Amino acid sequence: MLILSVLMGFLSAVGAYCLKQSVHFVESFFVDNVIKQSGYALYFLLPIVGIAIARLLIKYVIKEEVGHGIPNTLYALSKGNGMISKKKTYSSVLTAAFTVGFGGSCGLEGPAVGTTSAIGSNLSKALRLNQKTRKLLIGCGAAAALSAIFKAPVAAIVFAMEVILLDITTFSLIPLLLASVTAAMFSRLFFGNDLLFQFQIQESIQFIDMPFYILLGLLGGFVGVYFTKVNFLVSRIFGKMKKQPLKLLIGGLMLGLLIFLFPPLYGEGYTTVYHLISGNTSMVLENSQLEGLTDNIWVILGFLSLVIFFKAFATSITFSAGGVGGIFAPTLFMGSIMGFVFSKFINLIGLSKLSEANFSLVGMAALMAGILQAPLTAIFLIAEITGGYELFIPLMLATSISYLTVKYFTEHSIYTAQLAKRGDLITHDKDQAVLTLMDLKEEIERNFRKVKPYDTLGNLVKEVTKSKRNLFPVVDKDGLFLGVVTLDEIREIMFDRAKYETTLVHELMQMAPEHIETTDGMRKVMEKFESSGAWNLPVVQQGKYIGFVSKSRLYSEYRKRLKDFYQGVD
Repeated sequence: MLILSVLMGFLSAVGAYCLKQSVHFVESFFVDNVIKQSGYALYFLLPIVGIAIARLLIKYVIKEEVGHGIPNTLYALSKGNGMISKKKTYSSVLTAAFTVGFGGSCGLEGPAVGTTSAIGSNLSKALRLNQKTRKLLIGCGAAAALSAIFKAPVAAIVFAMEVILLDITTFSLIPLLLASVTAAMFSRLFFGNDLLFQFQIQESIQFIDMPFYILLGLLGGFVGVYFTKVNFLVSRIFGKMKKQPLKLLIGGLMLGLLIFLFPPLYGEGYTTVYHLISGNTSMVLENSQLEGLTDNIWVILGFLSLVIFFKAFATSITFSAGGVGGIFAPTLFMGSIMGFVFSKFINLIGLSKLSEANFSLVGMAALMAGILQAPLTAIFLIAEITGGYELFIPLMLATSISYLTVKYFTEHSIYTAQLAKRGDLITHDKDQAVLTLMDLKEEIERNFRKVKPYDTLGNLVKEVTKSKRNLFPVVDKDGLFLGVVTLDEIREIMFDRAKYETTLVHELMQMAPEHIETTDGMRKVMEKFESSGAWNLPVVQQGKYIGFVSKSRLYSEYRKRLKDFYQGVD
């Protein structure tokens, strides 16, 4: 296991390097040359070209949907037994390279996590490792990906615990540490020793600034809620469009227009973040229609405020139109601008003298805590990528407030909302985690003798003699579930032959106290058993009878899963 964790760290660093280099190749070979020759007006068309190439690769080369890296990983851990398709080891790299390289307004962190998680899953399958080890390797891959990209091994381990929802036990901690630090070491070998944002904190933290960090955290929470709501809104609108070419055309043109009007929305946006942190404020208007107004700070603040507003739409449209990417980069991008605009505004009106660079960094963490609902990851990530821990107190303060604000309005993050809605999200709640790991389809019992409503008592007695069960589902000719006959209810009359031809099943039938849909999650199933007081409940699919589920069987499986859950890796 220790050897495999080191190998996962190395492979994750290679994967992150390939992903970054592929984007760099696309930008330098296709984009830069075209823009230099044709002018920046082509910003309008580039995103639609990139997303179109990604969709063509998905349709004709990959031949399966790529999806989003981190939600895919979460689903594999909770409901997929850690099994991830082999194609996921390269599909995100190919499609994200063209999506982001041609200006798609998203990041590369999600695809990197999806790629390395798939590598961990398929490596464990090739070595015929058990399910627990396979899930740990997936966690090692996810942590190593973040460590390789940001060179932040501590934040990567926290990310595995907080976002990937991997339980950190004494046994699993060492492999995660080895994978994370190996990825960071090889990342430095591939990319050099520079951190993502080479920045030294020049201004000390003042106690008098703490109220403003509180306000920044509150602002981060509301911006996080806004981003989440916009993402779901755009997804619903595009979800109503049935044809992919229509999504591509409308989404690509909308995204191109936004990038043409606001060039900082192009790609990951880390260049803009670097300009703000290093104090090159005027550079944010470069290539925009307002390039000649770099001396007017109010124009710059207004421009950046609109960039924050439209970034949520640009990122959501990129995904909905068919592009592949992640939301880490957009989160850091928006957070940095939010912190800068907030602090600059306070300074301009003379309310205080705040460090704009420090507030830009804390803003990144505050928004990450809100959108990703991962405050600890945000704190350690910003501390590590900036090369210092001087901002720890304001980071803790702002991220806590942002997280609590978002939690008040939205229970789940963008990563987990859809999984939670389907009951497929594993959490650190042991009871909920075990229920999530259980599969309703595996618990359905189908060896019940079905009867029809107009069958006679004589027919029913014949079925009783053939059955080992004391329940008999009543279904019509179309298979629709009507009710149930219990052996206890007919025991007194089943030997009265005078009633065999005169008594019909529907006269003996009773309604089930509750029924289970095949789409119900296990927690909902258990709630139905508790509320009905029944020991057996029928399972239906669109009204048609499927089988029964027994409470005793569920509890037996629950105890087995709980025992497995607490055991270490073999």
